[in-house]
Amino acid sequence: YMNKDNFLQQFQLNSTVGYHPESVERVSHINDDQLRKAAVVVGLVEREDGLHVIFTKRAAHLKHHPGQISFPGGKHELSDPSMQFTALRELHEEVGIRSNQVKIVGQLPTLSTISKFLVTPIVVMVDSDYKAIIDENEVASIFEVPATYVLDQAKLHSHTVNLKKIKHRVFAMPFQEHLIWGVTAQIIQSLQQHVVQQIT
Repeated sequence: YMNKDNFLQQFQLNSTVGYHPESVERVSHINDDQLRKAAVVVGLVEREDGLHVIFTKRAAHLKHHPGQISFPGGKHELSDPSMQFTALRELHEEVGIRSNQVKIVGQLPTLSTISKFLVTPIVVMVDSDYKAIIDENEVASIFEVPATYVLDQAKLHSHTVNLKKIKHRVFAMPFQEHLIWGVTAQIIQSLQQHVVQQIT
């Protein structure tokens, strides 16, 4: 069981931890000036049984990462004043959650992806009475996973693959019929390091 207070206390007291060195290695050859900025929302909702985390399943017809499980988010537009603005704008566009239903808690370190994005994860609290309005061009569905599950290191599997003689670490987290992997799982791994689950 992890409630809002436990989470916030740990999130704000602990210093941020970067990403697993073996999962960062494979993008180390990409120059920052080749990267396009993007932001995602790690949305936390208080429920009776503790915090839950919001995930979306991406639409099957999308060019990038079709059908994958991800956090709501997208590309930074030149008119966006900040990455936090980008995150909240995308949250609203994709799943209909308005910025007045959200309180920003903080952010995780930026993460470079193999598809040449520099992703900033923004951590927010979302009002528990939000109503999802899905943009079907982008999102197939929205679902919540208990934070105790997401933050449980035993639920996050990792293995190494050898690509071009370099070891890369790949993370995956199964949940019901879903498999959370890729950048989303890397962000979860960073969050797990940051908010160390209290073993009771």
